[in-house]
Amino acid sequence: MQVSAEDIDIMGEEAIRDPAGYFAPWRESEPVVWAPRCRSWLILNHAHISVALRDPRFSSDRISPFIRRKLSGEGVDPLVRQSFDVLAGWLVFKDGADHARLRGLLSKAFTAKAVASMRERVERLTAELIAAAPQDGVFDLVEQIAVPLPSIVIAEMLGVPTIDRDRFRHWSEMVAPVVSAGLDDPGRYESAAIGMDALVKYFLGLIERYEREPADNLISSLIRARDEDDSLSHAELIATCTLILFGGHETTANLIANSVLALLNHPREMAALRSGAVEPQKAVEEFLRFDGPGKAVVRVVSEDMEFAGKEMKAGQRVFLVLASANHDRQVFTDPDVLRLDREMGRHMAFGWGGHFCMGAPLARLEAAIALPAIVKAFPHLVLDSKPLAWQQVFLTRGLIELPVRAAA
Repeated sequence: MQVSAEDIDIMGEEAIRDPAGYFAPWRESEPVVWAPRCRSWLILNHAHISVALRDPRFSSDRISPFIRRKLSGEGVDPLVRQSFDVLAGWLVFKDGADHARLRGLLSKAFTAKAVASMRERVERLTAELIAAAPQDGVFDLVEQIAVPLPSIVIAEMLGVPTIDRDRFRHWSEMVAPVVSAGLDDPGRYESAAIGMDALVKYFLGLIERYEREPADNLISSLIRARDEDDSLSHAELIATCTLILFGGHETTANLIANSVLALLNHPREMAALRSGAVEPQKAVEEFLRFDGPGKAVVRVVSEDMEFAGKEMKAGQRVFLVLASANHDRQVFTDPDVLRLDREMGRHMAFGWGGHFCMGAPLARLEAAIALPAIVKAFPHLVLDSKPLAWQQVFLTRGLIELPVRAAA
């Protein structure tokens, strides 16, 4: 039975556990709806989201308005203000010329050629992580494989010592509830501020090191962009480093874990991937559609307007629910069925338009290597009996842990 709009709870247990299923009735009957409990518009179907993602009236900058509204008066914790100033410098929260400039600076690091050159390293690292996992017994696949793989890869790209990955993962987890729309915990801003302060100080030290001794890594490249033609300010350099580190491991870790869970629940598809009956690259696109790592993105209405017959006011928040769009029956046949050989319509797991995820090629490469390797290395892998727990955030879709049992 469909709940009324007043009762839509985007952070409720059902919405966290099964977002595509929870929003399905609304997607089919009223795909653009105002949800009073979260004081936001929800856009739920493929057609309207594809338009909204390319409409400049839906602004990506949700940080600057918050700073002006909440953090500009007296008595503001300076660490909280610093954390939001850093977030305001993130590429994903910028529009127009600033967004294009920063995206251009980073684009070379994530070209198809640059990513393809990393294949051998990703294959070797995947094999090492699988070999280190228990071959007989219960282990957490998130902790053993899904998180370490992209964490190490992105750290090496940046020039961050991989020995520090547990530290930056901890700091990123402190920041995540603010970035990813977590539960309305009044202490989340202070916790995020502490995590961001640690990240900023850490990168200041690394930047000083690579200013003295440049190396073949992304931080050194960004330093050159700052110094040679002033295309990057020092504040933007810090912000960009924190963004890449934060986004570069979280998205892929969630993609790998969500995909393994989907395979464990669909043994026939697991057998197809294990036997090589389906191309890994094609399978990854279905994993992204079926239960991708990006559940929703946020936009802010920049001017009073009408959209899909609804009157939207400047300053209102809009959630574009990608997980719902990727199960739209108007685009995908039997969308709630995992089908690795699916002839894919255009899914929205990485967004669309100018803000399409720049790290998508790297995430696809890592998943296409890791997932077949995992199912081949563990031919009798099953879910453990421990209940699954999902991250209590609305924008990202990820498991806190994935307990599995391997059998020799």
